[in-house]
Amino acid sequence: MNDFITIDFETGMRRANSAISIGLVKYCNYEKTDSFYSLIRPPELYIRPDFTEIHGLTVDDVKDAHNFKQIWNNILDFLESGHTIPLAAHNASFDMGVLKAALQWYDLPVPKLSYFCTRNLARSTWPGLEYYGLTALAKKFNIIYKAHNALDDAETCGKLVQMSAEKFGKEKSLGELLKTANIEMCVLNDEG
Repeated sequence: MNDFITIDFETGMRRANSAISIGLVKYCNYEKTDSFYSLIRPPELYIRPDFTEIHGLTVDDVKDAHNFKQIWNNILDFLESGHTIPLAAHNASFDMGVLKAALQWYDLPVPKLSYFCTRNLARSTWPGLEYYGLTALAKKFNIIYKAHNALDDAETCGKLVQMSAEKFGKEKSLGELLKTANIEMCVLNDEG
């Protein structure tokens, strides 16, 4: 199976439960098939000015948005429409931490979700680069996107997976690709 969903969050501050936007992009057989984007009203209606400088979002942008609990069913429907295919994120520990913190803040059950990190995949696919941040990789590979827009970031993660699959062989399943690249599949759940 070569299906996965990329995920990216933007936050309003350093707290993991301060998600203010989410982007999800579904890939089937390494090709983009669907996407989901939403602004999120954080528990504390505050966005650090230095964070606004990064992603461009302000309190005015999110003050009338739904909170995470109100959009969770939409997110879950999108994830489950992929029949529990794995998630991918650049610096996955950050995005999975934001997802788990948002779920816990609203006392929502943490589903068992498999995921892998596209930063680690990039390090294995293109060893020896100076930088492996999403913006640096996009610049290196001429991927034009709006950095720190959750949907664009998620789509750029997917493009990195596509490029890695091209390098290692698109005939390989995602599991084989990750094994070839020595990338671990992790699991998000209540414990970890």
